[in-house]
Amino acid sequence: MKQKTILKTLVSRFLILILNFGLVVYSANRWGSEGKGIISIVIADLTIISFFANIFVGSSMSYFASKYKTEEILPFAYLWSVAMGISVPLIFSFNHASEYSRYLMALSVLSSLLAANVNLFVGQQNMKMFNLYTVLQQVIHIVFIIIIVYAVKITSVNAYFMAQICCFGILFLMSTFQVLKYCNLKQISFSGKTVGRLFNYGWKIQLSTFLQFLNNRLSFYFLEYFRGIISVGIFSVGIAFSEAIWTVSRSLSVVLYADVLNNKNSDEAIEKTKVSLRVSFLVTLLFITIMLMIPAKLYSLVFGKDFSQTKEIVLYLSPGILAIAVSNIIGYYFAGINKLRILNVKSVIGLVFTVISSVFVIPKWGIRGACIITSASYCLSSALLFWRFYQITEFHIHDFILSRVEMNLLLKKFLRR
Repeated sequence: MKQKTILKTLVSRFLILILNFGLVVYSANRWGSEGKGIISIVIADLTIISFFANIFVGSSMSYFASKYKTEEILPFAYLWSVAMGISVPLIFSFNHASEYSRYLMALSVLSSLLAANVNLFVGQQNMKMFNLYTVLQQVIHIVFIIIIVYAVKITSVNAYFMAQICCFGILFLMSTFQVLKYCNLKQISFSGKTVGRLFNYGWKIQLSTFLQFLNNRLSFYFLEYFRGIISVGIFSVGIAFSEAIWTVSRSLSVVLYADVLNNKNSDEAIEKTKVSLRVSFLVTLLFITIMLMIPAKLYSLVFGKDFSQTKEIVLYLSPGILAIAVSNIIGYYFAGINKLRILNVKSVIGLVFTVISSVFVIPKWGIRGACIITSASYCLSSALLFWRFYQITEFHIHDFILSRVEMNLLLKKFLRR
C-alpha cells in the first residue's frame, strides 16, 4: 500500500471530521435536540434503504471493477439504484408515515447513484477521486445549507434535507461525466451471469453491513419508543462524534480493500492490514483522548444547553469507538479476500446482544443505558473479528505501535505536503 495514498486519505478524512463536526454543531444549535433527532431518524432510514441499494452499488461494484468492464456492471448499478430508491421508501411509508418521506425518496435514489460511481473509483484504485468526492459531500452539503437558510430563507429542518438532495445531485452528475468519458456506450450489455455474480457477492456483504448498522442504530429506535425524539437528538450527538472519528479507520479500510482486491500475495496483504491497524488504533486513541479532555461545560456552550450530557456519552462510548476502529480494518480485509461468513457471525452476535439488552436497560437508564449497551456490543463483535484474524496470523503487541521509522516517514511526508 503506497504511503502517499494513505497520507492523502488520512488528510482528506481529517478534513471530513472537521466539516462533520461543524455540521453537527450547526444543526444542534439551529434546530435543537428535537430537530437533531428528526435528522438522525431520517438519516437512519436512508442508511437502511442504502443497504438494499448497495447489493449492486456498494462493495460488489468495487470487487468486480477489476474483473469486468465498466459497461458490463454500471448499468445494473444505476437501474438497481432507481428501483430500490423508489420502492423501499414507498414500503416504509405504509408503516412509518412521515412528512419527510418525499425527501427520503429523493435522497435514496441520488445517494445510491452517487455511491455506484464512487465505489467504481475504489475498484479501479482511483483513490484520488474517492477522496475528492467523499470530502465534497460534506463541503457542498454545508454550502447549500447556508444558501437555503440565509438566502432562500427556509429555516426549518427541511433545509438540511433540501441541501443534501442538491449535494448528491450535483456530485452524481460530476462523477457520471468522469466515469462515462472512459466508457464506450455501444459496449453496454446485460448479462445474466454478471448480474448473478454481482448479486451473490453483494447480498452477502450487505447482510453483514446491515446487521452491523442495526447494531449501531437500534438504540435510536428504542430511545425514541421509550424516551421520545428529544433523547434521540441528545444521544445522536455522541454517536456523531463516534462516526466522525471512524472516518480515519474507514478511509484506511477502503484503501486497504482496494489494495487487497488487486493483490495476489496473501502475506503482503496481511502485513498491510497490520500497518493500517497501527495507524487506525493510534489516531483513534488520540482523538478519543482529546475529546475526553474537553470540559463538559464547553460541550454545552458549543451544542446548546440540551446537550450537557455529551461528554458523559462520549466517555461511555469510547471503548466501543476504539474497538470498531480496529475491527473496521480487519472487516475490510476479510471482505477483500471474499471471506464474508465471519462478518455475518460477528454482526449477529452484536445485534442479539443489543436487542436483548435494550429491552431491559434503556427503559430504566435511558441515554446512559443506550451508551453502555452500544459500547459493549461494539467490543463484543469486534473481539470476535479480532480473534479470527489472529487465528490466521501471529499476534504481536507492536501491531498497535508505530515504529520510529514509520513515524519519521509519515512526519516527513506530512511536512513535505
